[in-house]
Amino acid sequence: MISIALDGPAGAGKSTLARAVAKELSFIYVDTGALYRAVGLKFSRLGYDTELNCEIAPILENTKVDIRFIGDEQHVFLDGEDVNSLIRTPEISMMASAVSAKPDVRAFLLELQRKLAREHNVIMDGRDIGTVVLPDATLKVFVTATAETRANRRYKELADKGMTVSYDDILSDIIKRDYNDTHREVAPLKVADGGIVFDTDNLNFEEALKALLDIIHRGVEK
Repeated sequence: MISIALDGPAGAGKSTLARAVAKELSFIYVDTGALYRAVGLKFSRLGYDTELNCEIAPILENTKVDIRFIGDEQHVFLDGEDVNSLIRTPEISMMASAVSAKPDVRAFLLELQRKLAREHNVIMDGRDIGTVVLPDATLKVFVTATAETRANRRYKELADKGMTVSYDDILSDIIKRDYNDTHREVAPLKVADGGIVFDTDNLNFEEALKALLDIIHRGVEK
């Protein structure tokens, strides 16, 4: 099986690019961030904030997260409920960052991710795919852009969905999440050994997709 690992900070365009690449190459796209968002939603629904002042393991014992493919789209199910439309808010983004720093949560989701890569040609995006989840991936790419560029993209994405959002709040959340993701003790965000850094800062989507496909074709053919 061929596995492509896309890592990078929040809002760098990993998920959008990964979906398009998966469609182009007929691969399975695995949005690992959505898995952490689902777990974050679970803790939020239980009334916890990002401090997570609770015992993690007992809650996970009563939690089920599944990925199901409906057509060619990945849907994430939390305890049997399709939560795709509920996990993309700034609040759940911060909860996802908080739960992803917990070793129990990472272990809880690790085997699900690896099982998908064993059984399918996959493109998988997240924060630690090339470093932890799939250290032997066929190709590892670190997708990045400035915090300001990423905040603009996220603002437009949410505004286009009709959500009332503040650019300044989004930028602040991204800067905070970058710090949390790069400074956590467990699986911090960083470029994987052998990874290729792909800066999308000055590229529109079509340009970034073409460039990424070129990187993948060169990397997979080696």
